[in-house]
Amino acid sequence: MALMDFIKKQFIDIIQWTEAGDGTLAWRFPMADMEIQYGASLTVRESQMAVFVNEGKVADVFGPGMYKLTTQTIPVLTYLKNWDKLFESPFKSDVYFFSTRQQIDQKWGTPQPITIRDKDFGAVRLRAFGNYNFRIADPKLFHTEISGTRDRYTTADLDGQLRGLVLQNISNAIASSEIAFLDLAANQLAFAQALVTQLTPEFAKIGLKLEGMTVQNVSLPEELQKILDQKIGMGMVGNDMGKFMQYQTAQAIPKFAEGAGSGGGIAGDAMGLGAGVALGQVLAQNLQQGLQGGGNAAQAATAAAAAVKPDDVMATLEKLGELKAKGILTQEEFDAKKAELLKKLV
Repeated sequence: MALMDFIKKQFIDIIQWTEAGDGTLAWRFPMADMEIQYGASLTVRESQMAVFVNEGKVADVFGPGMYKLTTQTIPVLTYLKNWDKLFESPFKSDVYFFSTRQQIDQKWGTPQPITIRDKDFGAVRLRAFGNYNFRIADPKLFHTEISGTRDRYTTADLDGQLRGLVLQNISNAIASSEIAFLDLAANQLAFAQALVTQLTPEFAKIGLKLEGMTVQNVSLPEELQKILDQKIGMGMVGNDMGKFMQYQTAQAIPKFAEGAGSGGGIAGDAMGLGAGVALGQVLAQNLQQGLQGGGNAAQAATAAAAAVKPDDVMATLEKLGELKAKGILTQEEFDAKKAELLKKLV
């Protein structure tokens, strides 16, 4: 009876895995009650590795290639089972295949704004997102730390863990990079490299290699975005004061025009009186002088003050007085504008 049972027993003589393209990272070869035939063929394809587990312990790890399973090709397993040199009976072990190809376009992002510390701005809240690529580098470590004895382990099973790992290390990445926050926000490549530097050892702890990371967008608070825009504008004009004044004027004109068109507010009233037009003409004249090399910034400022006509100032003051009398301007607002206009006469 025992002999018949032995004859009926099924043996495995070919062990291989063809990936299905469903994001599988680890796959256990179906064993059921079958045993591996001594001298069986193990095929490990490129972008794969195979791990033999015997009695709960990792016995051997195989890279790409074709192997005949004998005492010579699996010496660790031979030692664990105390095989004699000529012992050639079937054996039973769990065989796990691992995909070592790059897992690309894995998404990361901040569902809610996160707070980071910056040496210039203190606490700053930002949102960011991008993608990253990784691969299994140490299948033995990945098996013992992550996938375990499951029949199949996929990128979807790992996604939440890796997203959390990225979010947990963003603040540390920015702090350790010692890059100014505005420079970091303007240079997404530097941001991504700081994240890679911080996350690489964290991925390695679970048998993974971080192959690359991108930062596709950084959303800043509105007030910081304005500062960043101004910094970018400054970078465009460099140290040329004339061009900087031209840039500032170009930024301010739409705001003055909007105030004038709406017919409301102090800026709109001033534009209606013609004071804004006169000031724009003065700035334009001085900008032209600056571009032609005609004097430094201090001379341009003096010329601008001298070009304002006393009659224009007095007319503006009279109009502002009428607005105060109608209750449109408060006494404090009137006094502030009055002092500002009188300075132009000095």
